[in-house]
Amino acid sequence: QLQLVESGGGLGQPGGSLTLSCAPSGFTVESYDISWFRQAPGKEREGIACISRYNIRHKDSTKGRFTITRDNVKNTVYLQMIRLSPDDAAVYYCAARQVTGCVSWESAARYDIWGQGTQVTVSS
Repeated sequence: QLQLVESGGGLGQPGGSLTLSCAPSGFTVESYDISWFRQAPGKEREGIACISRYNIRHKDSTKGRFTITRDNVKNTVYLQMIRLSPDDAAVYYCAARQVTGCVSWESAARYDIWGQGTQVTVSS
């Protein structure tokens, strides 16, 4: 089975930092496009970033605060979040598909494999 498991969510303070992890099972991060999405209550799921063996993409509105990275040895993808805002509170998901170079990466419908999500809460 091809699976993804997210971890690292929890309570962050406004202006604080959190790092989320996405661990694939049954495939390698080198062979897939892996993206982070988030969904807040009452809002549509939105793409945050994508990383592949070819390139990296970041959503414009969070670029500079959120950074996607990859550790090939650990076979893990991360989302480093700094200067958190209450607007960042959401369930964060990682998603994967066979590598395309992050073509149309913002489209959730193009991903075949999804994690269960990890909750990020931002409150003082």
